Amino acid sequence: MKALVLAGGSGTRLRPITHTSAKQLVPVANKPVLFYGLEAIAAAGVREIGIVVGSTHAEIEAAVGDGSQFGVEVTYLRQEAPLGLAHAVLIARDFLGEDDFVMYLGDNFVVGGINDITERFARDRPAAQIMLTQVADPRQFGVAELDAEGRVVGLEEKPTAPKSDLALVGVYLFSPAIHQAVAELKPSWRGELEITDAIQWLIDDGRRVESSVISGYWKDTGNVEDMLEVNRLVLESVEPRTDGTVDGASELIGRVVVDAGAVVQRSRIVGPAIIGPGARVLDSYVGPFTSIAADCAVVGSEIEYSIVLPRASITGVRRIESSLIGHDVVITPAPSMPRAHRLVLGDHSQVQISS
Repeated sequence: MKALVLAGGSGTRLRPITHTSAKQLVPVANKPVLFYGLEAIAAAGVREIGIVVGSTHAEIEAAVGDGSQFGVEVTYLRQEAPLGLAHAVLIARDFLGEDDFVMYLGDNFVVGGINDITERFARDRPAAQIMLTQVADPRQFGVAELDAEGRVVGLEEKPTAPKSDLALVGVYLFSPAIHQAVAELKPSWRGELEITDAIQWLIDDGRRVESSVISGYWKDTGNVEDMLEVNRLVLESVEPRTDGTVDGASELIGRVVVDAGAVVQRSRIVGPAIIGPGARVLDSYVGPFTSIAADCAVVGSEIEYSIVLPRASITGVRRIESSLIGHDVVITPAPSMPRAHRLVLGDHSQVQISS
C-alpha cells in the first residue's frame, strides 16, 4: 500500500497566517500538523508517500525532506492549482500505479491513528473505504448516506439539505478502481473534481464502498478555533519535562515542558504548556493550553490558550488569549494617549462618566 498526502491547499480560512506559511505546517504543540499525519501513515506500515504540493511546495519540501525523519520515502507531486481531491488522484496516477493507497488530507488531525482502518481495508478488500464522524453542521462537509445495514448508498459534497449528520473525515482508502472513476469525472459547480463524486461513481457502478464511524477525535484544522482546539487536545497528553533553565523565582504548575535552551525567569507557567527551544519567558504568566515556539520572547506579559509561532516577541502586554500569533510578530503596548471627553449637552442634562 502507498499513501497520497494532500498538502497543496492555500488555507484561506487561516489568513493572514497562510499568506506567508503553508497551512499544513502551522504547529500544534510546537509540531506541524502535517507531521502528525505522516507519523500516523508510517505507523500503519506505509513506506511510500506521495505528497501533493502547490504554491507552498518549497516550504513543505524543506520541512519534510526525503521523508527519512519519518521512516518513509517521499515523492513530491506538483498540482498547479487546488482543483479538487480527485484531481490530486489524477495527477498522482503514475506514482500510485496499480497499488492500493490511503489518501490523507494534510491539515487533518485524527486521534488514534489509522492502523485499524488500513488493516480492515486489507482484510475486506472493498473498492473504497471511508471514515465518517458526526458533526453539528454537515453542510460544511462531504456527507454520507447509509442504508439500514450501514452500507454507503450516497455521497454529497457540502449539501444545502444534508441527508445525514455523517461527514467524511479526510482519510480515504482506495483500490485501483478509483482511477477509472476519476477518469470519468467532470468538474463540479465549484470547478473541482470532487472525490465524493468519484466514490459515488463507484457506488453507482456496483462497487463495494465500506465506511466506519470513528469514535475518536477528528478535526479539520482549517481555522483558528480548530487549531487552538487541537493544540489543547495534544497538550493534554504532554509529560512534564524541564530541559531548559528555570530560575528559583519562577513557578511551574502541572504539565509544563521547557525545552533545551529555553529560559524562564520570574514567571509563572500553568500547564499544560510548552516553552520551545531558545524561547525566553521573563516576568510573565503563561496559562494553560499555550504553545510558545522556538526563539520566542514573552516579557512582562500574560498569555493563555494560544499558539505562538517561532521568533515572535510579546512585550508588556496584558492580556492575550485564544490567539494564533505568526512568525516574527512583534507585539508591544500601544502608546499612552491623554483621554478626554468632548460634550455638547442641552439644558438640564444629566450625564454619568466613568473616571
